[in-house]
Amino acid sequence: PTTTEPPTTTLPPTTTLTDVQFERNESYYFTTPDGNFQCGIIKLPTRIEAGCEGTTTPVPPRPESCMVNWGNGIRVTDQGEGAFMCSGGEVYTSGGPDADPVLAAGQPLSKLGFTCTTTATDVSCVNDQTTHGFTVAADSNEVF
Repeated sequence: PTTTEPPTTTLPPTTTLTDVQFERNESYYFTTPDGNFQCGIIKLPTRIEAGCEGTTTPVPPRPESCMVNWGNGIRVTDQGEGAFMCSGGEVYTSGGPDADPVLAAGQPLSKLGFTCTTTATDVSCVNDQTTHGFTVAADSNEVF
């Protein structure tokens, strides 16, 4: 009598995060679990940056050079520490018809040289090469 071995099947590795759900036009957008911040790792014509927009306190004084919205967002670029931003409108949202997906607490999103992670109440984004970044929550923030 002959015996045959069952065929071996190789399954692809599983992932817990589908990056495609965050991707829009070569950038990546998400909402924090508490819904307080819209964030993104975005590819701009001259640089890549990671940032978040939402209400936080305390906010440093508005620089004289900022004539538009101040203190509604923090970002980190490819050079230097994280910093509050001066912007004329929303930056870290895909602008799509649906809200950007929630980045689950504890699940990192690493794209374009930056890594962002969330907890139930805050979000941190770091430039993987320089290790500069920020952590922001409704009642606290830190740039480094």
